[in-house]
Amino acid sequence: MQNYYQEILAFHIVAVLSWMSMLFYMPRLFVYHQEHRDKKDFTDIIKIQERKIYKVIGLPAMWATIISGGAIIYINPNLLKESWFIAKLIILVLMVAFSFSMEYFRKVLELDECTKSGQFFRAYNEVPTLFAILIVTFVITKNIPIYFSIGITLFFGFIIYKILTKRV
Repeated sequence: MQNYYQEILAFHIVAVLSWMSMLFYMPRLFVYHQEHRDKKDFTDIIKIQERKIYKVIGLPAMWATIISGGAIIYINPNLLKESWFIAKLIILVLMVAFSFSMEYFRKVLELDECTKSGQFFRAYNEVPTLFAILIVTFVITKNIPIYFSIGITLFFGFIIYKILTKRV
């Protein structure tokens, strides 16, 4: 497998990009869904988009990311000794949980039983961006820049707070 490390890494990056596209876009669809829930023709189309982006793109890409990441760890187990890599794995666990929350909200919206507002989903849409910034920073710097990590997390917390408290 060592001979295929670069190819596995390239596949892993493409899988992450595909997964992130779902994580970035689904909450935006949820915003449109909730803000136009009185227009059945519109929400019927959004429901199809939500189902396809999750089932056809997001979920397979998440598993491709996890499996290819597992292969990378198998080839280079020393990564597990690196604090930045452990931090990346912690964020990955949060991303997986976030991904499954997208399916939860998708199902509730599909049944027209969602009580969350478009404003909630606008705020929720900020979360994957924070995850992406942290992971990319850890991977590129091969470090955990504590002040940066805390600062960017607080910054996103402030953005989310402002979105949630904005008067509509």
